[in-house]
Amino acid sequence: MAGGRVIEFYFSFVSLWSYIGSRRFQQLVQKTNSHVIFKPVDLMHIFSISGGLPVKQRATQRQAYRIIEMERWRKIHDIPLVLYPKYYPADPSLAHRVLLAAIDEIGHDSSLVQDFVHKGLEAVWARELDIASPEIIVQLADEAGPEGSRLLKRAQSEAHFAQAEESLTKEAESRKVFGAPFYFYQDEPLWGQDRLEMLEDIIQSGRGPIRSSETE
Repeated sequence: MAGGRVIEFYFSFVSLWSYIGSRRFQQLVQKTNSHVIFKPVDLMHIFSISGGLPVKQRATQRQAYRIIEMERWRKIHDIPLVLYPKYYPADPSLAHRVLLAAIDEIGHDSSLVQDFVHKGLEAVWARELDIASPEIIVQLADEAGPEGSRLLKRAQSEAHFAQAEESLTKEAESRKVFGAPFYFYQDEPLWGQDRLEMLEDIIQSGRGPIRSSETE
């Protein structure tokens, strides 16, 4: 398990900021020789219990500033990014379950799984694809390598994958996750793709984790 370096990664395929940080996160994982545990969650539920709002329900000032930030990050990292994607928001649950089926078969560390995660993230934000569409999900899985049609059948017919997504969402809630991407390293939480440099520093320095002093 990559020398004990384990990063837990809570995200959703409709998460803008998870997409923006996706390739850099993959590079960090390779550079630090870390092991990632992918944890797709119901982001709308996480918003609903943590004070967050879906984009279209936010104040107009916040929506306007978000677009400016998107432009900035697009230029900084030279990545394709659609400011007003055609299929957003969309329900990513089926795609999450297909990912969990792929993990069940070939594991978190498989390069095919890692590529599928990135393709799932870029679907909405770079390619304007409908991540809720079974056909699109199969296409993305096939592009990454896993056999999409077989994984789709498993995701649709085996109830434990839906249960697994629900369990991961409850787990995220219990760990006080309130957005995506959310990373945990040695139980230290980091929220947002702009914390990736901090995450790398924590791993490389070998320092002990900083945890909340809040008592239950």
